[in-house]
Amino acid sequence: MDKAEEFAENHEIKLSYGSYLELVEDKNIDVIYVATPHTFHFEHSILCLEHKKAVLCEKPLGINLGQVEIMISLAKEKNVFLMEALWTQFLPHFNYVKNLVDSKEYGRLLGLEADFGFNAPFEPKKRIYNKELGGGSLMDVGIYPIFLSLALLGIPEDIFAEATIGSTGVDENCTIQLSYSNAVKANLYSAINETTPTTATLRFETAKVIINSRFHEPSSVSIQKNGKMETKEFPVTTHGYNFEAVHVQNMLKEKRTESTLMSFEKSKELISILDSIRKEINLEY
Repeated sequence: MDKAEEFAENHEIKLSYGSYLELVEDKNIDVIYVATPHTFHFEHSILCLEHKKAVLCEKPLGINLGQVEIMISLAKEKNVFLMEALWTQFLPHFNYVKNLVDSKEYGRLLGLEADFGFNAPFEPKKRIYNKELGGGSLMDVGIYPIFLSLALLGIPEDIFAEATIGSTGVDENCTIQLSYSNAVKANLYSAINETTPTTATLRFETAKVIINSRFHEPSSVSIQKNGKMETKEFPVTTHGYNFEAVHVQNMLKEKRTESTLMSFEKSKELISILDSIRKEINLEY
């Protein structure tokens, strides 16, 4: 409670709670954002859903497909809103790129490369390197390149992955190749032990489109065509989390229990790909 009160005071928040149970039992609370470590997403979301609280749960929604299916099933049973908080889905620059793919303005998307790596201090007991907390590069940052491929290319026909498993048992970096029909491939990389450009490059039939660093958050898009490079800016005045928050508010106003953009099916597809990659690299939580 002391920690909660200190946080509330620092951020000018009127209410604070000494436990999650106290929070979910407050009748004035409509929706709860679950941003605890990965291995607690299931437990904490279930607690909220059982108390009929709408849930915006950080990615990954669960630690495996089994957990995600139980969460979705309970949300349906209780008729309560549940959504995976994969904020990239709601950002203006991402939707611009998604429209380029869907409209085939530059022809078919022939393939993409995307990476996300940062050099985290090696602290075995903290979240990033701690296996008990769902640590490692794949579930923490690799999910973003994988989401991009799923959103733009769909479900892959074949998955190849290899990883460096560190002393704490988590993947410190992971190389992934997703294969699609017509020889289309997505080459992806994630790391927690090195900083990478964190860009995404899309190769179309008539142009190359680059989502500039860092591609998963508010950014700009560069288009290379006929030897010329044009950059489109998408200025925002926030960190960018507001876009998904507004979407959730709109869904609740419309009395929906499932997002029209980040659907249950999309979350199941995403975790299924992650499960397959973890099987490839022999990583179990």
